[in-house]
Amino acid sequence: MEYISNTLGHLIEQTAFMNLTWGNVIMIVVACVFLYLAIRHEFEPLLLVPIAFGMLLVNIYPDIMLHAEDSSNGVGGLLYYFYVLDEWAILPSLIFMGVGAMTDFGPLIANPKSFLLGAAAQFGIFAAYLGAMAMGFSDKAAAAISIIGGADGPPSIFLAGKLQKPAIMGPIAVAAYSYMSLVPIIQPPIMKLLTTEEERKIKMEQLRPVSKLERILFPIVVTIVVCVILPTTAPLVGMLMLGNLFRECGVVRQLTETASNALMYIVVILLGTSVGATTSAEAFLNWSTIKIVILGLVAFAFGTAAGVLFGKLMCKVTGGKVNPLIGSAGVSAVPMAARVSQKVGAEADPTNFLLMHAMGPNVAGVIGTAVAAGTFMAIFGVK
Repeated sequence: MEYISNTLGHLIEQTAFMNLTWGNVIMIVVACVFLYLAIRHEFEPLLLVPIAFGMLLVNIYPDIMLHAEDSSNGVGGLLYYFYVLDEWAILPSLIFMGVGAMTDFGPLIANPKSFLLGAAAQFGIFAAYLGAMAMGFSDKAAAAISIIGGADGPPSIFLAGKLQKPAIMGPIAVAAYSYMSLVPIIQPPIMKLLTTEEERKIKMEQLRPVSKLERILFPIVVTIVVCVILPTTAPLVGMLMLGNLFRECGVVRQLTETASNALMYIVVILLGTSVGATTSAEAFLNWSTIKIVILGLVAFAFGTAAGVLFGKLMCKVTGGKVNPLIGSAGVSAVPMAARVSQKVGAEADPTNFLLMHAMGPNVAGVIGTAVAAGTFMAIFGVK
């Protein structure tokens, strides 16, 4: 009888119920809310589902993120090894290669002025940097947090790892991906506030055709120019352009398919679950995380507003040939931000088609966010 009671006692002690805190319960509820948003409302499900599930796992079984050096047998938890690939900047760089293989840079090549709109939308990054400094974060932590303003997860994770800020990598990544998924909710009110109905109705001329030679030369030239000026951008910009070269050169179809499909989705699973697993109750439920989430929202709003306002300026300069709505697509959420520009424009005039025009600033924003991350690395002397 004593043996049975001892056995039952050991089994009960091994259950998660004995170690759950109120913080864990809160994070489990948050994870379930994220899963609901991803599955029911399809808010960036490819990212939000693995992130939310990683969050769920770590708050039920914390040892799934146990560091190898903290383990009695020298073997870490499963998601710890996934997370090491984040710290080493491997997964964010591979994500960028997949994005490059999936992205058509034609609209940007056809309208190089889109680079200016993409650059203007990065204003949110530097606004968040100053805000984070004012809130008491260190300069490196502020730099890592500020990249949320670009609404792009991989550069946020990449920079946090390079600046050796693993403690805030989870909140930064969750905030970045959350705002990416909430683009259709956050952006339209800002876009409508800053534009008139007449501006939203502006129809833009059809983009010129882009030759195959231009498409092939673009990733090569961008890599040379950007990486010579800012070598620290090579992991992100280099992988982005390599993926795009796979797509455009036409002689490596198998590599294009692998980079944009199988490899991309494998990396998304590894990155998403490991990022979600950094959000244990102890790491996530504190004032620093709340500040990061607020700063991320402010940065994203500033970036959207800056893009729209620069779009209004271009509208004036060109005599009304540029619809300011495409400026909001200068954030890096590809292609969702471009779709939002199309949607808001179509609400003003159902015959207005802005999607391809908005894709120019959108892909320029991806490059701009990578450049901003490289700039911060250069400032702090990180290679």
